Order: sequence, then C-alpha cells, then structure tokens
Amino acid sequence: MFQIPYEQTGYFSKLMIDYLCKSNQLSTLYNRFPSIENFKDQILEKQANFPSANRQILANSLQNQYKKFSVTAATQNNINNLKNNNTFTVVTGHQLNLFTGPLYFLYKIVSTINLCKELKKTYPDYDFVPVYWMATEDHDFDEINFFNFNRKKFQWNKEVSGPVGRLNTDGLQAVFDQLKKHLPLGNNANELSLLFENAYLKYSNLADATRFLANKLFGNEGLIIVDGDDVALKQLFVPHIKEELNNLSSFKEVEKSYDILKDYIIQVNPREINLFFIEDGLRERIVFEDDFYKVLNTEIQFTKDDLLTLVETNPEKFSPNVILRPLYQEVILPNLCYIGGGGELAYWLELKEVFTLHKITFPMLLLRNSVLLTTEKQNQKREKLKLSWEELFLKTDDFLQKKTKDFAQHAFDFEQQKQFLKQQFTALKEVTLQTNKSFIGAVNAQEAKQIKGLENLEKRYFKAERLKNQDQLDRMLDLKIALFPNNSLQERVDNFSTLYVDYGKEMIDILLKKLNPLDQNYAIITL
Repeated sequence: MFQIPYEQTGYFSKLMIDYLCKSNQLSTLYNRFPSIENFKDQILEKQANFPSANRQILANSLQNQYKKFSVTAATQNNINNLKNNNTFTVVTGHQLNLFTGPLYFLYKIVSTINLCKELKKTYPDYDFVPVYWMATEDHDFDEINFFNFNRKKFQWNKEVSGPVGRLNTDGLQAVFDQLKKHLPLGNNANELSLLFENAYLKYSNLADATRFLANKLFGNEGLIIVDGDDVALKQLFVPHIKEELNNLSSFKEVEKSYDILKDYIIQVNPREINLFFIEDGLRERIVFEDDFYKVLNTEIQFTKDDLLTLVETNPEKFSPNVILRPLYQEVILPNLCYIGGGGELAYWLELKEVFTLHKITFPMLLLRNSVLLTTEKQNQKREKLKLSWEELFLKTDDFLQKKTKDFAQHAFDFEQQKQFLKQQFTALKEVTLQTNKSFIGAVNAQEAKQIKGLENLEKRYFKAERLKNQDQLDRMLDLKIALFPNNSLQERVDNFSTLYVDYGKEMIDILLKKLNPLDQNYAIITL
C-alpha cells in the first residue's frame, strides 16, 4: 500500500486540510479532535448525558427494523449491547444510492468498522458498535437513481416524490436486465447478480433493499443499519422539534460559525425553520407565513397550537433537514464520532452551537478513508512508464505539461523569460513616469503584447514536444484516465461492482485489513 498526504493530492478543500492540521482558527467549531487518546473524555461525556431509557427504545426500534431480515450473530450482539451503558456507536451516513453508488460508500463503512476495532483495543472495558445511518428521508432522487459499472451508467427511470426510503422498487427489473447483459461470466459476477436481484427485486421499498444490501456486505462485521424514519425514534426528538418551531433557534446558532468560516466556502445555509413535513410521496419545507405554519407547495397549514399538538401525537410527520439531521442522530444514538467526507464534515463544523443550545454532546468528526484501488496490471504499467503516484494525482492538463517537460531534450524555461520581461517593463515604467506619463498606456500595451507572444511560443513549443512523444504520452494518459475518470477521483465515479467481478469479497476483506481510519493519508491499494 502506498500513501499520499491528503494535502498533496489536490482533491481536498482548504477547510479540510486546515481541520486535519488542527488550525487554531477552527478549534471552537468542534468538540475534540479524533485522536485515539481523545476518545476517553468523549466516552465519559456521552456516558454522562445519554439517557439509559433511550438505549432500550433504540434497541427495540432496531429489533423491529430488522424483523424482515436475516440478522448475523455479530449484528444481533451489537443490538443487544446497545442497552448497556458501556456501549457506544461510531456512525457514518449515506444516501440510498442504487447498488451503493460510488465506491466511497464502502470506504465510509470500512472506516467506521475499523475505528470500532481500534477503540476496542485501546478501551477494552467498553463496547463500540459501527452504525450506517440510511438517509431514508432524503428526497433528492436524481442524486441516487444510478450507478456506473465499467464506466457505463445504469439508471432507474421513475417519476417520484417524497422520501426516497419509502419509494417502491417498481421499475428496477429493467435495470437488473440491463446489468445482467453486461456482467461477464464467473462466480463473482453471479454473486453480484444475485445481490442486486435479492435486494431490489425481492424487497418492496428502497430502504429495505438498501438494508439487505449493506447487511449482506457488512453484517458479519456487526454493522448496524439505522432508519431514522421511525415513529419511536422520532418520539425522542419531540423536544428538539418544538424548540425549532417555537424559537427558530438553529438559524441563529449556525450563523455564529460564519465569522470563523468567512475564509472558506459555507457548505450549507440554514432556514428559519429547518424541518420538513413528511408523508408518503411528500417531503416539503415548513414555513411561517401570515401567522400560519404552511407546508410549501401544498394547501396544508396549521396554527401554532395545532402544529405543536401534531408534534406530540405524530412526530413521524416531521423530518429534519441537513441542519437538524445530525442533532436527531446524536439524540437517539450513544454516539462518539461521525465519519464522513469533506463536504459532510464542512457542514458539521457549522453546527456546534446548535448542539450546545440543545445540550447534546457534539460528536468527534473524522474524515473517512479515501482510496485508489489499482490492479497489478495497472501498477506494472505505471512502473514501466516510470510514473509516480504523485504525478498521476495531477489534473490532466498539469500532468501532460509536466510529462512533456520531462521528455523535452532541450528544455526552455519560458517562465524565467516571462519574469525577466516583466522586470524589464517594470524598470521601463519607472523611467516613463519620470519623463512622460502619457506613454504609460503604450508601455503597458507593449508588455501585454510581448507576454502574449511568449505564451503563444510556449504553446507551440510544447505542442511540438508533445507530438514527438505522442505514443508514450497516450499510454500514460490511458492509465491516468483509467484511474482518475473524468479528471475526478475513482471513488467518486466507479461502483464497487466494477472491481468485484474480478476480486469478489476479497476486495472488501483487503480494505478491512489495510485501512487505518485515523491515518490522514490517501491510500493506494493494489488488489
């Protein structure tokens, strides 16, 4: 396994790099940094303020959610352990992407499982349970209705509305039929075919299909899969729903982070009310207008008293948005740490004051493992072409520019010439200002013309050099495109099935064996 520090890959935001470097500017936006030694205090804090009664409700709800499924001994043991005050969770969350979506779905869950193992080694008196939180209440169907196998897109075409977890699986037979046509012969391909068929054609809704799939892939590791679209679990969230409706408090609390985050991109912006109204086929924002609470794009509206009564009697009709969903998760789970991608952690860093207001422990935030999976053949090709991994992480234009320069037998430093030219014109401008200021426009124009001329010469020079080495560059580019499709990371494009047909479950076993969740490096693993 080869590793590259995240900051050297060029694919991580300044916010994430500063967070990983423990920048003082960000220190007030999180509770504790996720180092193994910091988990002790996190355990004690969560243990002190997580109600024991919530544990029994959680365990009962999970038992009910798993009724239709074959539960592994490891998962059942973890559900039972959640009733104990010395058991804690580590959570990752993900959308209900068709057939798991991009590869990083696996990396999130592997990071979560492996962190639980590391914590058990360090703190043997406690138990740690890996949790996958299914985003069943999301309604962004277009983000989840496809996956890529061998760079071919397989898409579920369907007119839908409302929470995706409740969607029926009608129409997925057509996707399955198309997938089967493209699967090769072999045992691993047969496994994939059965996996898709048993998940999506034998379960009636997307939440159940996703649970079956994740359970099949990771049940032996004791993974617990949580569906927050649950009446009993929503009941635990009632006081926090009321706080939001009564005081519109999240909006004010999130804004407190903006001054600290002013040098970064704000990931999400809060609403005045950060709740949706949810029913089958419906998930729409709740807004306050003309003295009524209204459900957008519907005729539904409530007085304040009627709405608060509905919260008490039917809390399942209220769905937290991106601002309040993390709070809901931490209310119902004895959780220590949330594991997510850079974009997810960016919005979590806006939320600490929301947790403070609601008196809920803010979890530790851990960046998930990122991985580039390569075959032995690809690695041999890389070595033969004398390419470093660092070079392959360059964007395509920079990559071609660098390799063209490397090939050039008579390299010419155009950048040095441009800097020399700029220095000459700077001196000329100083003389011009002391003699005749009216010439300054002509001097500037001449500088721009000559710089442009040099840039055109540079382009022609590199084009000629590139043509001389076109065959070698094409072979390099073929490898780069195979590993970084569309100038993006493999983990954001390819589905696990692409590699599973060749490596089967061994692929997941390798990830579980090699990935260290606390390691701040991009991993390159040759299968």
